Amino acid sequence: MNGDNHYTDEMLDRVSHLRTDESWVNSQVRAHHTVVIPVWRSRNLVANQAEPRGVMLPTARVRDLMEIANATVLLGLRDDIAHFAVDISHLDEHEVRDLHDDSEFVDLRTVGAVMDRSEASILAYAKGIMHWHARHLYCGVCGSPTEIRDAGHLRKCLNRDCGAVHFPRTDPAVIMLVAKDDRALLGRKAEWMEGMYSTLAGFVEPGESLEQAVSREVFEESGVRIANIRYHSSQPWPFPASLMLGFFADAVTEDLVRSEEELEDLQWFTRQELADGGAGIAKRPRSDSIARRLIDEWIRMGG
Repeated sequence: MNGDNHYTDEMLDRVSHLRTDESWVNSQVRAHHTVVIPVWRSRNLVANQAEPRGVMLPTARVRDLMEIANATVLLGLRDDIAHFAVDISHLDEHEVRDLHDDSEFVDLRTVGAVMDRSEASILAYAKGIMHWHARHLYCGVCGSPTEIRDAGHLRKCLNRDCGAVHFPRTDPAVIMLVAKDDRALLGRKAEWMEGMYSTLAGFVEPGESLEQAVSREVFEESGVRIANIRYHSSQPWPFPASLMLGFFADAVTEDLVRSEEELEDLQWFTRQELADGGAGIAKRPRSDSIARRLIDEWIRMGG
């Protein structure tokens, strides 16, 4: 099912077995056909806003940037062409403005849903791993500086008495559509666009199974007890660093006790109301989100 979720179609061979081969990695950096995906302040370079596409620059065009980048990461190979990401967030806006004609650095969330899905997935990968690098410049064990190893997929503490190794991390989060008979439970946060409701969601806590996290989050946010939890699919969501794990679940109770800290509103909606966009539902979740897919599939299940 994952292939139907956005940001899961990167189509790269991550060549993890070659990351420690410095000679090979350096040869790919120098290769004329290698391409570079720049990331600037958590934004991706996108061309043609009317029909957006990700910009992947030839190394010859940005070799100077690669030399001064905060981080350079080998993403993988596609058709035997190496793809590298570079973080150039330390540069001023005017220094990155003319990297490519008819392009600008944008938040991927504003264009990802209408881009080529493979390109969007690669941009999301680049954005996500650069977010991790930017937040692990120092060792979480002793506070000393760290340096990049394994072509950007590891950081090692430079303190010889520590030497801790840090790997890229992503935060697991459960997201679930809870239903009872012909109604689904959706909530909205105050900061969302007006009229938008979505499925409930929350982060997995240490020592907790995914099913336990689903039950806990639903009860904390709504007061509803659930059963028959079924896994649906997963989706990388590097906004900034999550892995969304989607579920369906059946409600055992239906009285609502809304968490005022978490939600501005919480309601049961029928399939027809969601399909029609009525009953106060002005907007469903963004079309590139797993939340939208869970809702759409639930609507179709009743057809």
